[in-house]
Amino acid sequence: METFKIEVREFLSKIVEIEAANIDDAVATVKQLYEQNEIVLDGDNYVVTEIEMFPD
Repeated sequence: METFKIEVREFLSKIVEIEAANIDDAVATVKQLYEQNEIVLDGDNYVVTEIEMFPD
């Protein structure tokens, strides 16, 4: 019998509305909030699961 590596990926997604002077500031603010655990994704943010062969 052979051994295979299979990758299971789950994708979560959340839309965050933020006021900022420009897009760069908005992205930077959301990154900071995410890193500080102010934005948390959980099972309610589930989008899709992908299961594929994992290449060696």
